[in-house]
Amino acid sequence: MQIIPVIDLLGGVVVHAKQGERQHYLPIQSQLTPSHQPLDIVAALLDVFPFKQLYIADLDAIQKLGSHYSINYSVIADIQTRYPTLELWVDAGISNHTELHIWQELGVHIVIGSENFASIDNYHALNLPNKHFILSLDFMPNGFQGAIELLNNTAHWPHTVILMSLAHVGSNQGANTELLEKTLARAPHFNLYVAGGIRNATDLQTLKNKGAKGALIASALHQKQILKGVLEV
Repeated sequence: MQIIPVIDLLGGVVVHAKQGERQHYLPIQSQLTPSHQPLDIVAALLDVFPFKQLYIADLDAIQKLGSHYSINYSVIADIQTRYPTLELWVDAGISNHTELHIWQELGVHIVIGSENFASIDNYHALNLPNKHFILSLDFMPNGFQGAIELLNNTAHWPHTVILMSLAHVGSNQGANTELLEKTLARAPHFNLYVAGGIRNATDLQTLKNKGAKGALIASALHQKQILKGVLEV
């Protein structure tokens, strides 16, 4: 099972994401490094394990703060330059062609978040070939975020899908295994990645046993609840 570390960028620094309450996010306090600068955080994560992928949430872009080129765009470009073999999965709140082209120019792997699309027509207007993007199905405490048809009809999905339980993110309460089970029951041939709430090796083993392709993790790495020995299994 793939383990993908996560960094959340806000105002050019790495913040601690917690339960989707973006207005309350503060600079991260990591046991891996005293810094909250992105390049330092990435270096610290790669010291734990030679990860092949890195998921980045550009919270300025997701919240439409500032211009199309968010303050984090150059930060992500710097990460890509410093670590050219590291595959970057970037959610930048893309909702239109202008935003899409900006990030395609950077050459990162595009994550399309369901929360950015009120209608299925807006989603399809991006006209992305299935193999060229990753879909994040976003869930808050009040339920699915986005066009309900996008959730209900797997014909709209690319092969790689993230089950993003924002209410679980940073909560240390365990992953949303029920969502994984329900999704796999109707989409058994998709690569499903689970994000939010993963605490330890037991949680990872549970997700693996239930059929997850991978897991996205932040807090458990920074709090040293998941160590190198677990990641090597």
